[in-house]
Amino acid sequence: MQYRTLGRTGVQVSALALGAMNFGAIGRTTQEDVTAIVDAALASGVNLIDTADVYSGGESETMVGKAIAGRRDDIVLATKASLPMGKDRNRQGASRRWLVTALEDSLRRLGVDHVDLFQVHRWDPRTSDEETLAALTDLQRAGKIRSFGSSTFPAYRVVQAQWSARANHLSPYATEQPNYSILQRGVESDVLPVAEEYGLGVLVWSPLASGWLSGAVREGREVTTSRSAFMPARFDTSVPANRAKLDAVEKLAKVAEGAGLSMIQLALGFVTAHPAVTSALIGPRTLDHLDSQLAAADTVLPADVLDAVDEIVAPGLDLAPGEKNATPPALLDPALRRRG
Repeated sequence: MQYRTLGRTGVQVSALALGAMNFGAIGRTTQEDVTAIVDAALASGVNLIDTADVYSGGESETMVGKAIAGRRDDIVLATKASLPMGKDRNRQGASRRWLVTALEDSLRRLGVDHVDLFQVHRWDPRTSDEETLAALTDLQRAGKIRSFGSSTFPAYRVVQAQWSARANHLSPYATEQPNYSILQRGVESDVLPVAEEYGLGVLVWSPLASGWLSGAVREGREVTTSRSAFMPARFDTSVPANRAKLDAVEKLAKVAEGAGLSMIQLALGFVTAHPAVTSALIGPRTLDHLDSQLAAADTVLPADVLDAVDEIVAPGLDLAPGEKNATPPALLDPALRRRG
């Protein structure tokens, strides 16, 4: 297992980190399953576990807490907040009111007194950077979080938050967690260079593109990835973006085969090759999934393989832009781009 420094925190983390979104109802995993996956991941050298309050309504955090009981100090523990937790309009977002409550709820579910990394799951346009950063800085000074970061922020919001921290003498975001894979390369043009400029650690989510790059999605085969059950539109090959992804996957499979690699090794080796990336988050549901992903732990792609990938999906290109979950509000709400 390779280890890298998480931004400027000084903390060493594994190049493959364990993402816990599939723990609980979403992935139909039991506590026994989760504990076995955590045990195997830690034994392999993984030392960072990333979860969120919204994953299965808090169930993921509870399961992670039980799985790590008695060995908390051996783990870099990360969680996230800001996506809706229930129907109450104030149980979401990045206000001081909600982040303080959300963190306390997460600590209770995890069974710990602090987390190493607390991340704002999505940018909240209703809350000022100063409000959010002041709350996070106070939580850091209180010892309840060691560092804090953002997740799926547009590049300009990452920059704005850094400037706000400086202007208001607050701690800045130490990390960013973007969507990045061979099929979704848009962050190469803005988010990743910005992260390098400001010395942010980068934990990338969905490096296997929701199963598209796991080998489970191929031309003429029935889709076997679990994501197709609750996100069928993302696997409907009559949709042009999905057709483009499938065409790319078929070409990438030939590259992987020619290099003696699995699709998973190609996909994970690709994202961890970028100099801005600290860790790739893997999200196994089973031990078999974990084993196939850990096989990429020491994969280093040669230049000719990376060049071949560039020929199939150009640098900076998103094959499915609508799946980024980072669309600016003004593109979603017409009222924000029209004079009243």
